[in-house]
This record gives sequence, C-alpha cells and structure tokens, in this order.
Amino acid sequence: MPFANEKSGAEELFALSPVIPVIVLNQLDEALPLAKALIAGGINILEVTLRTPVALEAIRLLRKEIPEAIIGAGTVTTIQQLEACMEADAQFLISPGLTLELLQAGCKINIPYIPGASSISELMEGIQSGYTCFKFFPAEMVGGMGMLKAIYGPFPGLKFCATGGVNEKNFLDYLSLPNVECVGGSWIVPAEAIKEKKWHRITELAATAKAQANRIL
Repeated sequence: MPFANEKSGAEELFALSPVIPVIVLNQLDEALPLAKALIAGGINILEVTLRTPVALEAIRLLRKEIPEAIIGAGTVTTIQQLEACMEADAQFLISPGLTLELLQAGCKINIPYIPGASSISELMEGIQSGYTCFKFFPAEMVGGMGMLKAIYGPFPGLKFCATGGVNEKNFLDYLSLPNVECVGGSWIVPAEAIKEKKWHRITELAATAKAQANRIL
C-alpha cells in the first residue's frame, strides 16, 4: 500500500489496524508463517523490530513474498538503521525515541516515519519538525493513560500509538482515549508461540484483539 506522503501516511498507517504487532524474529524461517498467521487473524500490518540479526533480511523476505501485508521496521535508533531499512524496502519506520537527526531524516523519506516520545519536551521537538503522529513509549512506565489524557489538553491534534506495557488487559482502555489511534503490542505475537511454531495460536490472538477493538471503535 503506497502512502500519499510521509505526513499523511503516518495517519493512514495508524488507521490500518487498532493493534500493530511488535515482532521479534530470532530465525528467518519464522517470518513467513508468522505473517500468514497474523493475516489469517485479520491483521496485515507488521512491525519487525531491529532487535535481532535477521530483522532486515526478514523485512526483505516479507516484502517480496507477502505483498498484501504492510511491513515496517521498529526500534530504529540511528540514521544507519533508517537507511538500511529503506534499502530493505520497509514501508514504514518506528523509533522508540527521537533525535533531531532522525526527525530531519524522517522528513526526507517517502514512507511514514513515527518518532517515539515520552515527554512534553520531546513532543514539542517533534512538533517543531512537523510531526503529529508519535509512538508513546514506554507507555505504562511513563504515566500510561493518565499521561496521555494530560497531553490531550495542550496538544489535541497529536495522535499516538501507545506501546510498552500495553496488553490484552488494558489495550481497550488505551484505544478509548481520543488521542490514541492504535496500540503496539507483543501479546499477540508471544515469543513462546513463535518458538514453538504455534501459528494457530497467533491467529487466534490476532482475531480476538481485532474483534474486541472493533466493538469499541
């Protein structure tokens, strides 16, 4: 799915799914069956985190073999990683935080770049660079829903993907907030299920999360 441009594309990205799976792949052969399991559960957007050596290769593979999915990279913390993700044909990029260098680079690429923020000062720095969509991370550890409610007052135009400590017990509460468009979560792609290749379990978790979210949205 091509996005109109980086800025509007970020909003389009957030609207694709109420839950974005935050994926850690330890083996390349896990990538395709995991993606197919998520798609079977109704979720076709995948954030492959750059936490393992196979992440970039997995992004390349998924882009080639699963064209119906939206494949992005998470845990982008350096310009070098941003450039490598672009070369791997990632369709969106997400960072856990922000730097001026990454903010500037994100404005120059033709795919959505979502910087991370956990403070008012970081948000203001992002706003100055033209951003309105952020990853709120690590959500539960930096004030959670209370912090997001407080942010909404002075910054009602900002949109967030809340990630970090968000799980099956609280994600609906986050999604009920006016400034939370989606949440990022690893609970629908548990490491144990991936390791044991329990793809049906991941399909069930994805389908359940999407159905629950759709009932309140």
